[in-house]
Amino acid sequence: MQCQYTLGREIPFSGIGLHSGKPVQICFKPAPADTGLVFVRTDMPEKPHIPAKAENVTTTLRATTISTALAKVFTIEHLMAALNVLGIDNCYIEIDGEEPPVADGCAAAFFTALKKAGKVQQKAKAKSLVIDKIYRMEDGEKFIVALPYDGFRISFTSLNENPFIGVQYADFLITEEIFGKELAAARTIAYEKEIIKLQEMGLGLGGSLENVIVYTDDHWLNPLRYSNELVRHKILDLLGDLRLAGNHIKGHFIAVKSGHALNTRLAKELVQCYR
Repeated sequence: MQCQYTLGREIPFSGIGLHSGKPVQICFKPAPADTGLVFVRTDMPEKPHIPAKAENVTTTLRATTISTALAKVFTIEHLMAALNVLGIDNCYIEIDGEEPPVADGCAAAFFTALKKAGKVQQKAKAKSLVIDKIYRMEDGEKFIVALPYDGFRISFTSLNENPFIGVQYADFLITEEIFGKELAAARTIAYEKEIIKLQEMGLGLGGSLENVIVYTDDHWLNPLRYSNELVRHKILDLLGDLRLAGNHIKGHFIAVKSGHALNTRLAKELVQCYR
């Protein structure tokens, strides 16, 4: 029997939000069996709880947002990716704002901190998400497919209209070791000409060359960590979004130009089929 896991100890974290630009503090805390991953808005009087579940996804514009009638949190995908890969079933994520810290634009800081905290086995049986048939979500030329597979694998093709970026492809088995080495440090990306428009929309207010890789029509404004960092970050985002459907995932996910909208549509479909 595969058992559930929670964190070995509390882990505090602070910084500014990528889109809000506001300072925020979070604390990852151990939680009892069958709690799931739950955000707790400590800045609000009643400290409302927001379960990190696919059915609570409300917006996917440039980030994944989950909400209840009382509160919301957004840009959760990076820390969710780290929790996914580490196999944490139960955790309270206390947060004193609407958006977790961006750190340096990836999942590496969350992954490192959570790994240091360790995890504790609990007595309850884990609920695994095992893909047992083909699922497909599409939107024009964008699609994502889930296939049965003895393991956890993601194959992703990114097609950027800017010829400087063009087509990027990556294919990884998802393990703690591979995630830590190949995916956790892949940062979010922005096109220089879009930044002012995004900020006028109230997005990207905390973005900088310290936490976003920015490209122009013919060059990068900051050094890359991987030659195909864009598509690796797409895989990181997908890992975060898939965690909304469940833990201990087994399946092969094949995506072309997918983003948070399709990712979370698939997550919602999987939840419905595996209830």
